[in-house]
Amino acid sequence: MTGVSENARRLHVHTFGNPVGVPVLALHGVTGHGARWAALAEAVPELRWIGVDLRGHGRSPWAPPWNIEQHVADAIAVLDRLEVEDVAVVGHSFGGAIAVHLARTAPDRVERLVLLDPAIGLDPDDMLETAEDTRPDETYPDLETARADRADRWKGVDAALVDAEVAAHLAYFEDRWEWRYLRSAALVAWNEMARPAVVPPAGTPTLVVPATRGDFVEQAWLDRCAAALGADLTVRPVEAGHMLFLERTDQVAAHIREFVLGLD
Repeated sequence: MTGVSENARRLHVHTFGNPVGVPVLALHGVTGHGARWAALAEAVPELRWIGVDLRGHGRSPWAPPWNIEQHVADAIAVLDRLEVEDVAVVGHSFGGAIAVHLARTAPDRVERLVLLDPAIGLDPDDMLETAEDTRPDETYPDLETARADRADRWKGVDAALVDAEVAAHLAYFEDRWEWRYLRSAALVAWNEMARPAVVPPAGTPTLVVPATRGDFVEQAWLDRCAAALGADLTVRPVEAGHMLFLERTDQVAAHIREFVLGLD
């Protein structure tokens, strides 16, 4: 791509599964990282999973801008770097919003979409409150305190996956432990999730997997998706909280396997 920064080309990528399988670009949510896809990739090993650390997260460059357009450009730069022409795109939460915008920006590169409890077109007042709650530093005196906090937030997620999160995503800075993401980038992400909701472009096979115990996916948006996509839209709710792909990995994996590979 012309006009793509060196930072975009240097985004950190985690790869899982079959290196010659159907490629899947996996986009995590705000404050997350690409290694979170390991459990789901293990459950659907037939696919070639490409898990990106979004700009401002994990081991990718933290330089701005952090808006959706930049995340889309970054994703395309990763595909170009890996010489992948078209992919299925799996997006969770904020990653789902990026995935929809990616499909609208480069429909020739997105073969199909899987949106796991996507966070798109959220209430601005709610996003203001969430952003304000995110502003203070989130630090921990030791690993045990960080792990306990994560386990409390991820109720229903297996303890081994909580341990994996701590191992992959917690970093020591001077005299404190912090999750490996830039707070400024997270604040911008909450702003981006308050933008007016858009829907996938017509002709894009799309699987939406809402978390029944989450509150991100609005029926009005699903109705708009149905109007735009018709028979290309599949909706498969999962009884889980927002981290549904970690809480109900096997069930989410079954939906993805059927949708992407046509296998039960």
